[in-house]
Amino acid sequence: MAQRTFSIVKPDAVRKGYTGAILAEIEKAGFRIVSIKKQHISLAQAKGFYAVHQGKGFFNDLCAFMASGPLFLMVLEKENAIADLRTRMGATNPANAAAGTIRKQFAGSIQENAIHGSDAEETAAFEIAYWFAGHELL
Repeated sequence: MAQRTFSIVKPDAVRKGYTGAILAEIEKAGFRIVSIKKQHISLAQAKGFYAVHQGKGFFNDLCAFMASGPLFLMVLEKENAIADLRTRMGATNPANAAAGTIRKQFAGSIQENAIHGSDAEETAAFEIAYWFAGHELL
């Protein structure tokens, strides 16, 4: 049975021109792109999205980074989508990411790590609903 997950091609990867290559990696891994949109999010939107991290030392820098330029928001689908995307993305710190993973190939640092992916079904449901209206999920 297909599962949905949420992902973001982050501003650093968009700025460097890696969006197409990252999307190709995602499709090559068997994901179906249910919906995708390019957006420049506001600081307020970033703070709402990352509210779970409020009060942590990295919160303000993370939100400022995510609002620093255009990004691609997307809903992906396949069997075991959440775990498979997390594996395909690689470790948060690209220095620790396995060879061939998205972060190993396209991320510059732990702060600018190219891609986000939901970590659990509940998180995916929140993240999808935060950015996509029901009619946008084809």
